[in-house]
Amino acid sequence: MRAAVIGANGYLARNLLKVNEEANYGETAPCGHQAEHMDHAPGYRQIDMTRQEQLEQAIDGCDLVYFFTGKTGTIQGFDTPEEFLDINERMLLRLLTAYRAVGSQAKIIFPSTRLVYRGSDAPLAEDAPKQFLTPYAAQKYACEQYLEMYGRLYGVRYCVMRICVPYGTLVRPVSSYGTVEFFLRQARENGQIRIYGDGSQRRTVTYIGDLCHALWQAGQSAACENDVFNVGGEALSIRELAEKVAEATGARVVESPWPESVWKVESGSTVFDSKKLDEKLCCRPAMTVSKWISEMMNCAQTQSWGGICTMKDTDMKRPGGVFCNHLYTPAATVVCCALFILPVYAGAAHVKEER
Repeated sequence: MRAAVIGANGYLARNLLKVNEEANYGETAPCGHQAEHMDHAPGYRQIDMTRQEQLEQAIDGCDLVYFFTGKTGTIQGFDTPEEFLDINERMLLRLLTAYRAVGSQAKIIFPSTRLVYRGSDAPLAEDAPKQFLTPYAAQKYACEQYLEMYGRLYGVRYCVMRICVPYGTLVRPVSSYGTVEFFLRQARENGQIRIYGDGSQRRTVTYIGDLCHALWQAGQSAACENDVFNVGGEALSIRELAEKVAEATGARVVESPWPESVWKVESGSTVFDSKKLDEKLCCRPAMTVSKWISEMMNCAQTQSWGGICTMKDTDMKRPGGVFCNHLYTPAATVVCCALFILPVYAGAAHVKEER
């Protein structure tokens, strides 16, 4: 099994490659626009993703294509619309053109987002009502539709994995999104954690190790093909996340008014119903936020705030969690003094480009 990992220097891609080092899901062919890979991944090569022939070379002979090229953001998508459109939509269309040109039979694994859903207090299944409050959300859903169109017309194989809020990292330096890291930094610097409003909006949070195992296993499963899946995890409110950090650090949680522009693009609660994927893979995420923070703080006792702790599984019992009874093997790197998750508007807007 050979997997192309496009956008290999992004947060998801780097962690996916790290998981594969330990779990050995298959051979990887990482590539991206940067000259070097941040973790010196074997076989990495620089490509110009605006050139079809280089995309053809990147995917030719591969069984899986993890397409992790994208640019996230909320208000930023209104400020630089052409850049967002080019990176978030046109890049995928270029890949699909290359796919057809080489007659590829690979399965494309595409990470989508919670932001395609209309917020709801009830768990959201994949067919729940949609709402697009930002260019980023609209572009992610457009890409889902492109994959469905090309699958129907040209036989393109794909698997869309909607991700709500990943946290944690197995690589360093960290390249993630940062809401709970923002909480931790506030706790360290000010002794308090500020949230917008009462923090009652809820999210599904998924540990990055569990998420990467799900991405690998869905990629290799014949049951996860030409369909869309929610990735499961733990349902928590923004306040609950903040209070968990506050309890661990001795900080207090303080409410702040919503900035008008942020409020207008806030989706409300987005908790996933992940039964469809759970049944296909027969597995559940293993790590919880409370356990992860506890392990992080135990590690931090021997480090200054913001330090990096490198530990073995035997030291932390289960740093990568157990996903589908697949134990993480020793020597996993765990970054312990920051918790990183996708933007949930807890105090700042975050932008992350993964190319």
